[in-house]
Amino acid sequence: MAAMDDAYWMALALEEARNGVGRTAPNPPVGAVIVKDGALIGRGWHRAAGQAHAEREALADALRNTGAEAIRGSTAYVTLEPCSTFGRTPPCTAGLIEAGVSRVVYAVKDRNPAHVGRADAVLAGAGIEVASGILEKEATDLLRPFFQVQETGRPWVIWKTAMSLDGRITRPPGEGQWLSGEASRADVQKLRGEVDAILTSGETVRRDRPQLTIRQPEWLEGRNQPWRVVVTDRLEELPTDAALFTDEWRDRTLIRPAGDLPGMLGNLAAGQGVLSVLVEAGGAFSAALFEAGCVDEVVIYLAPLLCGGDVPALAGTGLPVPASLEDVRYERIGDDVRMRARVARG
Repeated sequence: MAAMDDAYWMALALEEARNGVGRTAPNPPVGAVIVKDGALIGRGWHRAAGQAHAEREALADALRNTGAEAIRGSTAYVTLEPCSTFGRTPPCTAGLIEAGVSRVVYAVKDRNPAHVGRADAVLAGAGIEVASGILEKEATDLLRPFFQVQETGRPWVIWKTAMSLDGRITRPPGEGQWLSGEASRADVQKLRGEVDAILTSGETVRRDRPQLTIRQPEWLEGRNQPWRVVVTDRLEELPTDAALFTDEWRDRTLIRPAGDLPGMLGNLAAGQGVLSVLVEAGGAFSAALFEAGCVDEVVIYLAPLLCGGDVPALAGTGLPVPASLEDVRYERIGDDVRMRARVARG
């Protein structure tokens, strides 16, 4: 029964953590709940780098709701191993100890070398019972961009495209601009809210002059516009009057060289704290990312159209090893079908 209870409360902590997706970089999105005698007394999530971590948010919520004495002897459920070192904020292990929590349950160990595995000893040394591995898979899935940066130095890259059933990304001459429907385009706004940067090519900027912004207020609330990264070696050919260089978020636009794609992505993680990237570009640049082994996930909007033409979604020389997909999920969105899947490794 205790394991079932732990899973129930950890699921609530994961709900809290999801509020932080796309908002916390370079920190991970983490959630926490405080439980006493089978009742929820506090909940919280990490809102942004430099602000309170999820554990301290949940403890503060519990303090407001029930007072300090009620927190003593409670259980804290956290989606990631509590931090145990000073950074921009004090360690969460210290906050849990000071609050008098008697048990800490976390989903997955941190992969930050400064923290990994340290919380168990710190908490146990203060007489706090520790358990881990509860809903570990679900937490790992949520934390995959943060873990990837910790392990490889490169952000998690999502390739997004809208295509016809015959794999084309443009309609025949004389027809409208859009392949996907209005519902799919609204879904893309939500997808942009999950990431820290949007990557495109100089060719796409010259041809389409995209804005690459979150325009729906509910997905922008509490976060910056994503970095807009233009990858090109033909700087002099970029249209200087394009929205990327003239709108109110022009300071969120970066230009990066195209020669070393893995290195460029690593620099985004190191320089701008980027954990996750969305690719919105044409077939040639998209294929180059696949060929460099830089794509981790795909989101494809399939429109009920047959277009013909010569502009495919992937237009490279061919992948060195065909990319197989796993964890494939389909969803009907308006008249379109969205497929979301991971690129299988190994």
